Order: sequence, then C-alpha cells, then structure tokens
Amino acid sequence: MALAKANIKIEHREILLKKRPSALYEISPKGTVPVLYINDENIIEESLDIIIWAIENSHCNWLAHDKEKQINIIQINDSDFKYWLDRYKYSDRFTELSPLDYQNNCKKYLEEYNGILKNKLYFFGNDIQMLDIALFPFIRQCAYVDVTWFEKYFSNLNNWLNNIQSSNLFLSVMKKYKMWDQNNSGIITNYK
Repeated sequence: MALAKANIKIEHREILLKKRPSALYEISPKGTVPVLYINDENIIEESLDIIIWAIENSHCNWLAHDKEKQINIIQINDSDFKYWLDRYKYSDRFTELSPLDYQNNCKKYLEEYNGILKNKLYFFGNDIQMLDIALFPFIRQCAYVDVTWFEKYFSNLNNWLNNIQSSNLFLSVMKKYKMWDQNNSGIITNYK
C-alpha cells in the first residue's frame, strides 16, 4: 500500500512461496517476500524498510506523527504479536498450547490496540500513518481466524480494519495477479 500511496511504478512479480523461483534467490539470498529490487546496489528485503523507503521517496505524510513511536510499536508487533499470531493461525502445527491459549495471547495485543483506537479513525487520530499500514495485514490475518470473536471483543479495531479494507488505496492493491514466469517480465504497475 505504501508503494501505491507514493505512486511509485514497479514491476510486480507474483510468486508462490511453495515454488520460489531461482530469480528470487539471485536478488535476495533469504528468499523471503516482499523484496524491492531498485538496482544491484539497492535491494530492500524487509516490509518496514520498503514502507519507509516509499514514504521518503514521495510526498506521503505517513511519518507526520512520532516516527520513533511508530517504528517501536511496529517492531514489537512484528516480533511479539506475530509470534502468537502464527501459532493462533496454525494451532494444529503448534500443539504446545491450545488454540484458546494462542487466541488469549493475541488478545492482549488486540485489547491494547482497541483501546488506542477509542474515538479515533487511526492510531494517531484522523490521519492514516505508517503504523496503520504496517499493523493492518497482521490484524487482518488475526481477525479472519475467528471473525465472530474479533468483532465481539474489538469493536474499535474492527471499525479501523473495515475502514482500511474498504479504502480505495487497499482496493487498488488487492488484485489477483498472474503468477510470474521468470522467463518473462513482471507486470508494470503503480497500482492505480
């Protein structure tokens, strides 16, 4: 969404993680996604770094409110919350605890976020910021594990989620793309 908001044209290469093409490893030995290849000297392999790069290379104001606080919350979310989210989503693989235990660990973070969003559209008021965009995919994944539970206990967070999901920005990037054949170029897009 940051690339779309920044109106940065890219060559989009949709891949299956189960069948990662060798071209991915050629530019990023980690083999993880997303990867933003700018040139041989500039390859960005982390989502947060891609978001920051897009913001800094545009007129986007998503860092208008306390950049350090935003980054701190994102880093906690990306490590601590994501740890429990992965176990909650795939509780059949992580049998050390029950699905309810994993849900309750996620709930601690969701309750905090829900409280922050009381009487606000976004985490910093009425202006969407990098924090909203960075947390959004994780909250969305968590909500979809048990939509009824999520809607019942986290009304502010649910309103925030629905607001972003119905936005033109989100809808512009959530298209189905053909799988990339590494013998061809990807799809040139700026997500408009």
